[in-house]
Amino acid sequence: MGNFLSDVDAMFEAVAGPLGLPEGLAEKIRVCNATYATRFGVRLRGRMYTFEGWRAVHSTQHNPAKGGIRYSADSNQQEVEALAALMTYKCALLGLPFGGSKGALVIDPRDWEEHELEKITRRFAQELIRHGFLSSGMNVPAPDMGTNEQTMMWIADEYRRLKPDDINGMACVTGKPLGGNGIEGRTEATGRGVQYAVQAFFETRCDARKAGFAGGAWLCKGSEMLATTRQSSSPARMDAW
Repeated sequence: MGNFLSDVDAMFEAVAGPLGLPEGLAEKIRVCNATYATRFGVRLRGRMYTFEGWRAVHSTQHNPAKGGIRYSADSNQQEVEALAALMTYKCALLGLPFGGSKGALVIDPRDWEEHELEKITRRFAQELIRHGFLSSGMNVPAPDMGTNEQTMMWIADEYRRLKPDDINGMACVTGKPLGGNGIEGRTEATGRGVQYAVQAFFETRCDARKAGFAGGAWLCKGSEMLATTRQSSSPARMDAW
């Protein structure tokens, strides 16, 4: 992921360059407004463990800033800032009134029991809340790689505990289960978006040919989120044209 941020910046500069923006404006749009890095301790299994995480806010031109929190052993600050930037651009292109943000914790969820993950998640949430990087009106996380609706409920519960005066407290995260004020369709939304994007890609024949897809049929085996969209883990068949 070391070059991910550079790749995102290069894509932005390729588009912004011909626009003739006032001097310095493109750079201001490109860089993250703020990135919070935290290292916190949690006592587990009879000893203290230290965890490292980040929450980047790329833009607050529109509030709240929106973007997932991922749990991955391979995450780093550059990755988080790159993903936050992509959230800003995505929302802007679609006309959505949100800024871009992203968060990550360096952890492999498979290494921990559920009650341990809850304790770690609540401590991470405390750090973000106390430093202004998680709130219902300014910065709203969502599930991402390694996190899910249960993770969001732990965060929401911790937010309500620390901010009992916020009447919109449950809106501090999205991606909650239906029983926790979530909405229908959120779980499969990511996979459905990929499905629509792939369909649009193959319908644009010139782009498909440039990418090396000259025609015929292709099989695409998706991730867990894609599988939930199809209600099946079997590969999806796509006829190019």
